[in-house]
Amino acid sequence: MSRQLLAMALAPLLGLFILGIGNGFLATLITVRLDAAGESATVIGIVSSAYFIGLALGAMFNDRLLLRIGHIRAYGSFASLVAVTVLLQGLFFDPWAWFALRLVGGWATVGVYLVIESWLLTAGDQKVRGRLLALYMISLYAAGVLGQLMLGVTSAMGDTAPFMVIGLLASLSVLPMAMIPRVSPLIEHAEPLPPLRLITMTPTGVMGSLGSGMVVAAAYTLLPLYLQRIGMSVNEVGQMMAVLVLGAMLLQYPIGRWSDRHDRQMVLIGISAFCVVISAAMLWLPLSTPLLAVLLFLLGGGVFALYPVAVSHAADRAPAGALVRMSQGLLLINSIGATISPLMISPVMTAMGDAGLFWAFGSLSLFLVLFFGWRRSVRPAPVPVAPFTATAPMTAAGAELVVTEELVQGALEHEHLEDLSDVVPEVDVAEPVVGPPQEDENHITYYDDVETEVRR
Repeated sequence: MSRQLLAMALAPLLGLFILGIGNGFLATLITVRLDAAGESATVIGIVSSAYFIGLALGAMFNDRLLLRIGHIRAYGSFASLVAVTVLLQGLFFDPWAWFALRLVGGWATVGVYLVIESWLLTAGDQKVRGRLLALYMISLYAAGVLGQLMLGVTSAMGDTAPFMVIGLLASLSVLPMAMIPRVSPLIEHAEPLPPLRLITMTPTGVMGSLGSGMVVAAAYTLLPLYLQRIGMSVNEVGQMMAVLVLGAMLLQYPIGRWSDRHDRQMVLIGISAFCVVISAAMLWLPLSTPLLAVLLFLLGGGVFALYPVAVSHAADRAPAGALVRMSQGLLLINSIGATISPLMISPVMTAMGDAGLFWAFGSLSLFLVLFFGWRRSVRPAPVPVAPFTATAPMTAAGAELVVTEELVQGALEHEHLEDLSDVVPEVDVAEPVVGPPQEDENHITYYDDVETEVRR
């Protein structure tokens, strides 16, 4: 990556990192505070869902505001609004007021992400999108791990100190964007594919995105409640959540490379089955702190890898012209899953106790195993058109970062092969040919697991 490109990307990535530190432990902090105040799991789930409702609304509408006022002013407005909502939560406690503040905070937070991601999109062409996405992922997950570790440190300073620190970080994140000596770019309004079209194109991708949104949202918002109710201190809760995010950061790429070498549907089945096993272990094993840390590390790697593998599977089926809109549509599906998750799982915890979280995790993961297995029996997965790209749920505009030049080229080649097969009305497949393939005017050579000669 050139020094000039790094300089252009440095400001938004630094702003993301600073704001991400505070945002990384805000959901955990709110869950812990509501539980300490004696609120039920259902109330905690309702308040938690407000953030994801705000994310979904902002992902659909914030780009219009951005086009109207520009990147730098939009970033300053969104980040300031994040700071205000957090500071107001520190000033007074009321669950329903917190619901409204979290809704506005989610709307503003996704606006910050939209500015950063659209800036990165215009910082370079398709050839460097993979590297920009890697830097984005590093900033996002590193901030998440550091933020969770700060939970115990800031809570020891007083009841309002964590909210003050998060508000300060949100305000400080404006500085890199405001001081950058560059004219900001413009973006176009994002139009994702309609849900029904997505379901027709890739049912596995849609269900994987929906299920991922549900389990990741529950992990961020309800897992801290479980940890606190089994007797952990605020500092220990932060450490365990940091382990969860660390597992997501370190295991996502190896799982993705595994999906490049095998049927992605089988990989999705394997991830979901693995989550069933981890949920069962959390329910029935005597949990010491080291064992709990190991299980959460593995759980983070599993649930956070579900979304990018599902998106990669969907990209294997999508035509090149629909890749961006498909990614945007799957992001919307993921946001819907994240929104309904706390509302569905928190009543289970209220009815079944704290262990209800992992009963819900296990049941949802088992359903995904059955669904992915059924889809594989109905329609086997295609050959991957491009290598796996590690990613996280982003904004509708930022979903373009996932669509690299390599992915577009792979999709175009896949379309070409399908068009070519339509041109040939009758095909007789001979026995596998040993040796290098031969091509002339009467032969077309295709490649699969073995070299196969196909005659007209």
